[in-house]
Amino acid sequence: MSMRKLLINNHRICSSLLQKTRNFSAISSSHPIISPPINPCSSPKNPTFSSSSSSLFLKEFRRSFAKARKSKDENNAGTDQVVEDIGPLVKSTAVSQMEAAVDALSRELTKLRTGRASIGMLDHIIVETHGVKMNLNRVALVTIVDPKTLAVTPYDPETIKELEKAIVSSPLGLNPRSDGQRLVAAIPPLTKEHIQAINKVVAKSSEDVKQSIRRSRQKALDAIKKAGYPKDSAKRLEKEIDELTKKFVKSAEDMCKAKEKEISAG
Repeated sequence: MSMRKLLINNHRICSSLLQKTRNFSAISSSHPIISPPINPCSSPKNPTFSSSSSSLFLKEFRRSFAKARKSKDENNAGTDQVVEDIGPLVKSTAVSQMEAAVDALSRELTKLRTGRASIGMLDHIIVETHGVKMNLNRVALVTIVDPKTLAVTPYDPETIKELEKAIVSSPLGLNPRSDGQRLVAAIPPLTKEHIQAINKVVAKSSEDVKQSIRRSRQKALDAIKKAGYPKDSAKRLEKEIDELTKKFVKSAEDMCKAKEKEISAG
């Protein structure tokens, strides 16, 4: 009876080993690893499926799986890469810089004297009062009496002498007179030499602002290039930046032409 039990147990062990061998063969077909055929009933003294073979198989399997996963992740990363759309930011920044350049030009042109009275023509004059230096438009109100006359009314009547001194010292060539509460300044006609000199200043201001606008354009184009846009998208953005550049350059040119015309009219 004991012999029969021994035979039954041996049969069960061989069946279990055979099933494991079949499972191993199925895995090996998809991940070819050199391994000798296994005899489930072979003698324990010369095992064909040793622990070292099992360890080697597991190492190779894990290495192959890791490589496949890494390759898949890299492919997915390349496929899913999206270029950030910085176009609106680039355009808005360029517009702000170009507008600032044109505004600065407008302020510079306002400082230039022409043959007609202008409220802004005195804004750049610095007045020192009570030991503090400030722009004239912060200490007095400038108004136009007629096309050839300006009136300057100080917010503090005690500063009228300081105002008069600052205006006379300016390069505008004005000699205001005081009527007690305000200063009245007549705008003298421009000589031919003055007109030519002022027009040269206008021309230089025009060139300076156009260079500033073009620098803003170049900064925008560099930002588009660094963003790594596709060729078509990059070309479209560059065209939009060029159109903005032309618009602001024309605005600056028109502003300077109008100023030259005003100066020549005397």
